[in-house]
Amino acid sequence: MPTTFEEWQEAYGLSPERADAEFLTLSGEEVRPLYTEADLPERDQIGLPGAFPFTRGVYPSMYRGRLWTVRQFAGFGTAEETNERFHYLLDHGQTGLSTAFDMPSLMGHDSDSPLSLGEVGREGTAVDTLDDMQDLFAGIDLGEVSVSMTINAPAAIAMAFYVVAAEKSGVPADRLGGTIQADILKEYIAQKEWCFPVDAGMRLLGDMVQWCSAEMPRWHPISISGYHIREAGSTAAQELAFTLKDGLTYVEQAVERGLDVDDFAPRLSFFFNAQIDFFEEIAKYRAARRIWARELKETFGAKNPKSWLMRFHTQTAGVSLTAQQPLNNITRTAIEALAGVLGGTQSLHTNSYDEALALPTEEAVRIALRTQQVIAHETGVTNTIDPLGGSYFVESLTDQLEAQAYDYFRRIDELGGMVQAVKENYPQREIADASYELQHRIDAGSRVVVGVNRFQHVDEQPIEILRIDPALERKQIDRVKAVRGRRDSAAVEQVLAQLRAAAATDQNLMPVLLDCARAHATEGEIVHALQDVWGDYTETPVF
Repeated sequence: MPTTFEEWQEAYGLSPERADAEFLTLSGEEVRPLYTEADLPERDQIGLPGAFPFTRGVYPSMYRGRLWTVRQFAGFGTAEETNERFHYLLDHGQTGLSTAFDMPSLMGHDSDSPLSLGEVGREGTAVDTLDDMQDLFAGIDLGEVSVSMTINAPAAIAMAFYVVAAEKSGVPADRLGGTIQADILKEYIAQKEWCFPVDAGMRLLGDMVQWCSAEMPRWHPISISGYHIREAGSTAAQELAFTLKDGLTYVEQAVERGLDVDDFAPRLSFFFNAQIDFFEEIAKYRAARRIWARELKETFGAKNPKSWLMRFHTQTAGVSLTAQQPLNNITRTAIEALAGVLGGTQSLHTNSYDEALALPTEEAVRIALRTQQVIAHETGVTNTIDPLGGSYFVESLTDQLEAQAYDYFRRIDELGGMVQAVKENYPQREIADASYELQHRIDAGSRVVVGVNRFQHVDEQPIEILRIDPALERKQIDRVKAVRGRRDSAAVEQVLAQLRAAAATDQNLMPVLLDCARAHATEGEIVHALQDVWGDYTETPVF
C-alpha cells in the first residue's frame, strides 16, 4: 500500500490504463491521473466567497442566502403565443423571463421581408414593432419581473421598443430590471448575426450603454456572452479569453466616452456556456471571476467593489444535445446545470431534451425546469458555499485556464486589440481550428458521444416534437402590415430622417430610437435607415 507520492507513482505504473479512453478534457487538454496539494495555488488566489478575487463566488452567503434565478429561454410564433408561454412559466415557478427572438428579428429584417420567408417565428418570437413588444409582455408587471432579451445587432432598437412598451403600461425606465445581451463583438466572432460594420456596431452599443447608465439604474445593458463562442466550437479557454476580452473592450470604450468605470461596471453581466466536461466548466467560471476582478481593479482602477464582481447567467450546452436517443439529453443537461451551480452562477437556463430536433414541447420545458428545482432542493449542493473549493484538481484547472486566457490576451493585444483582432478574423480562426479538432476526435471515436458514436440504438422511434403552425407567419406579416396601415406615415418618415441625420454625427442615438418606437417605425425600417448612413457588413470566410 503506497504511503508516499513516489510509491503511488510506482504502483500506478504497474496498472495499465484503459485503452479505449483518451483522458483529455473536452477542450483537448491532458488530465493527469492524480492531483495533490502541490497543485494548489497560493491561499490568497482562492480566498473567500464575497471577497477579492472572488474565486469562490461573488457573494458571502451565495446560495444559502439566495438561490440562482431560474430563467428559462422562451419564444416562438407571434408575440401572443410567446406571451402565453411566459405566463405558463411564471405559473410553474420561474422567477425571471428570457426572450428568444426569431432569426429575422435578430438580423434586423421585418417579417414581411423576402429575406424572412420561412423563418418567421421558427426559432423564437417575431418582434417587428412596438405593438409586438406590448403584446409580448401583456399582463406582466415589468416593474416586478426581471426580463432578459437575447438580441444583439439590433439590441438598441429592441431596447427602445421595450422601454416605450413599459412606459405605455405605466412603468418608467428607471424601474425596469433585467438584461439585454447586446454583445456585438461576439456576433462577428461566432453567432454571425449582424446589421452594420464592426465600428458602427460598436458605436450603437456604446450609445445604448451610455444612455442606460444614466436612465436605467436597475438594467444590465450588456450580457457579455461566451455562450455562442462555445456553441461555435471553441475550447473552454477560448470561451473564457474571448468573452473577457470582449468585456474589457466594452469597458475601455465606455471609459473613452467619459464614463466613470464605477458608474456602469456594476451593471455589466456575463453569459457562459455549461458544457458536458464537469470539472473544466467549474474551473472556467472560477477563473473568469478572478480575472475580471483583477482587471477591473488593477487595469481600470475601479474603486467600487461591485465593479469587480462578475455576475453571470449560465445556459446548458445546446451543442451537446443529440438528436439520437434524445432522452439522454435530460442527463446531459442535469450534469451541465450542476456544473453551473457548483461554479457559482447567478441565473440558469436548462435546455430541454428535444431541442436538437425542434423548439421544446411544454413537457420538455417542464422537465428542464424541474431539473433545476431538484438540484436546488434535493441534492444538498446549496448547503455549503463552493463545496469544490480547495479541490486539487479543480484549483489546478482554474490556474491552467487563467494562464491560457492571459496568453490569448497577449496575442490579441499584439494585433491591436479585440476590435482589430475580429477584423483580422483571429478569434474566428482559433475557434474554427478547435471545432475541427473536436469533431475529428468524435468522428474517430476517441471522444465518446453516447448514442452517436457508441451505444447506438438500432430501432429508435421518433418522439413527438413541437411544430410551429405555418399560418403564424402569415398572421405576423398581416400584423406588420396592419401597423403600417394605421400609423402616421409622415411622422414615421420624419423620425427616420432624424435618425439618419443623427447617425451621421456623434450624438447619442437612443433618444431618437425611442422616438422611432413611439412613431411605430418597424425594426427593419430603422435598420435600413442606419444602413443608409453606415452601410452593411460582409464577412471574410474562415476555413
